[in-house]
Amino acid sequence: MLPKNWAKALLLVMLLPLAARADEGMWLPLFVKRLNHADMQKKGLKLTAEEIYDINNASLKDAIVQLGGFCTGEFVSGQGLMLTNHHCGYDALQSHSTPQNNILQNGFFAANPAEEKSNPGLFVDILVRMEDVTARVLEGVTPQAPEQERMTTIRKRQQEMAEAAKENGQYVAYVRDMFGGNEYYLFVYQRFGDVRLVGAPPEAVGKFGGDTDNWMWPRHTGDFSMFRVYASKDNKPTAGYSASNVPYHPKKHLPVSLQGVNEGDFAMVFGFPGRTQRFLPAAGLQLTLDQSNPARIKLRDTRLKIWKEDSDADPTVRLKYASKYASIANYWKYFIGQNEGMKRLKTVDQKKAEEASLAQWIAADPARTPVYGDALPAITQAYTGIREYNLSSQYVNEAAFGTEIIATASRLMPLYTMLKAPQVEKTALDKAIADLKEPLADFYKDYNLSTDKKVFTALMQLYAQDVPKEQLPDVFQTVQKQYGGSMAKYADYVYANSFVGSEAKMNAFLANPTLAKLEADPAFKTYLSVYNNYTQTILPKMQAYQSSLTRANRLYVAALRAKNTQKVYSPDANSTLRLSYGTVRPYQGRDAVSFDYKTTAQGIVEKEDPTNPEFVVPTKELQLIKAKDFGRYAGKDGQLPVAFITDNDITGGNSGSPVINGRGELIGVAFDGNWEAMTGDLAYDPELKRCINVDIRYVLWCIEKLGGAKHIVDEMTVVNNGPNPGVGPQAQVNGLPLPAGEVKKIKVKRKKKDTADASASVN
Repeated sequence: MLPKNWAKALLLVMLLPLAARADEGMWLPLFVKRLNHADMQKKGLKLTAEEIYDINNASLKDAIVQLGGFCTGEFVSGQGLMLTNHHCGYDALQSHSTPQNNILQNGFFAANPAEEKSNPGLFVDILVRMEDVTARVLEGVTPQAPEQERMTTIRKRQQEMAEAAKENGQYVAYVRDMFGGNEYYLFVYQRFGDVRLVGAPPEAVGKFGGDTDNWMWPRHTGDFSMFRVYASKDNKPTAGYSASNVPYHPKKHLPVSLQGVNEGDFAMVFGFPGRTQRFLPAAGLQLTLDQSNPARIKLRDTRLKIWKEDSDADPTVRLKYASKYASIANYWKYFIGQNEGMKRLKTVDQKKAEEASLAQWIAADPARTPVYGDALPAITQAYTGIREYNLSSQYVNEAAFGTEIIATASRLMPLYTMLKAPQVEKTALDKAIADLKEPLADFYKDYNLSTDKKVFTALMQLYAQDVPKEQLPDVFQTVQKQYGGSMAKYADYVYANSFVGSEAKMNAFLANPTLAKLEADPAFKTYLSVYNNYTQTILPKMQAYQSSLTRANRLYVAALRAKNTQKVYSPDANSTLRLSYGTVRPYQGRDAVSFDYKTTAQGIVEKEDPTNPEFVVPTKELQLIKAKDFGRYAGKDGQLPVAFITDNDITGGNSGSPVINGRGELIGVAFDGNWEAMTGDLAYDPELKRCINVDIRYVLWCIEKLGGAKHIVDEMTVVNNGPNPGVGPQAQVNGLPLPAGEVKKIKVKRKKKDTADASASVN
């Protein structure tokens, strides 16, 4: 039984933010006044805390949206005009492109509202409020409660609170846990389902640098696209497109600054970071380093090479696979960089040292041992078990579901369940079929069967050879017995006989679905074999270990916060609205290599290579740059600014987030992180971590000068208010100013890679 002072220890953990100073982190804006505002003011913020977050009056939070659940956007006009990244709008651009009118390749800016393009299924969420509901969620939940009982109680309360907050469908709401389940917060949003594409630069601008420059600095990428959010005539959300909808009038939109940035200027990033794991213990880091990431890298590399080979051979295939390639390639390179960074920075060793110190702290007080004593041993034991089955889990996701035919077959599972029932309810069956029509049509539009067949052969062969034999689905026994172990021969059979690979055959099946037809389909049979093996053999083992790990992690995080009372921890990112703040700042990437904080259009000219698709520069852009036709967007040095870096804390999901100066003005759009700090999701490095941003002046130049769409710029509130508030022109490292001249511009030789262009993003 736990000692009486357990409650006192937990209370201390929850009160820690009141007594400590906030520095790095992705912070909940709900607490900006209490935790961050004073520090932000020292760095150059001129806004009040209420101007950043207020539920009763318009504030910066009302200008920020979550786009489609995967990116961030910001309003830049009172007419619902929204700015985000090019790679966030990539799928929309690709879906509206045809070989005859390839707006992805050529760029596009709507000349008027009638030319704006609707995007079924795309939505934005705007935060109404967030609330700390920890006490309500955990009321009566004791440490002695069995973990499954605890989880059941908490999930029920989370669902009830979220449902009540929706107010009969008026809002979208959910309750998210923070700090490993030690705290809980309610988030309430308005969801707008009519989001129309307004414009984007040519792909050669929006993805300039491709795979080579992805996750790298210096950058010269115009990574932006524009959408407009529409609402009903009374400015309320609608579920989707309607001709009667009108542009949404946001409570707040960001003024756009032409002043530019200087070293040391204040910078705030406001957005929806996806997921970090900075409380991941050493055993979890080790598993990521030597098992999870290598599997992901290997399988994605295999898939990407096949896609690229077919895309290079056929422009039609390239257009079909452009968005998919970019998405997969982005995190393929991320996983490579993360592993390299973990080795270079000895992240696992650092975490082991932290855990050793924590173990000593726990042992030093007899009252702590009953509360936290079994956390670290339980973590070690759980990861030992997880390691046995983790590879199988990775190969299900990256190999089996890396093939499009199996992933699409999985969509038929609800139909399969209905058809297996003793009595099939026709109304429910008709609805299930109707729900499949739109996503399937979207899938087949961008599907090439022969390409997918090559991927299937390669990935399933790797699945067979890399996963422990006793953990393999029984379909691999079929391949061995009936096809002599040849995955190529099995692929011939699957793709020749499955209706899943053909839109016409799929539609014929859906017109008259039967259980016999579905169970006989070789693609569905393959999926079902993988699914049953995973859910009946692999998943139960993983869940058993995960259950004990959940409790151990919760105690581990609580112990860390109780031990380090001098530090305020920000919760891990989990796709909820956060802000980070810092300064415009150069950095030293490695020995004798220092990077400046900004780039200009001169770098575009220097990188230009007409023979390399990643570094092609549109003729018009080249002409404008060489003529120095920069207009009011030139910097003080007469050059056209392109990108800049700050030391803001960001991660995936922050793609498209606004970079805001001390007066609340838009100075850039965040789109990437830097290679030297690829471990940032696991461990923050204040000296190396950088946020890469496209300068708003380059965005405006691309719209007006390159795109000929001055009317879009005229719609914005463009300001030029003088120097951006900041701590001064000198950068600081470890609190000490750098000697004058130490930060130098350098030219970095790029390596030519035989790879197609990929999304450069923090997403």
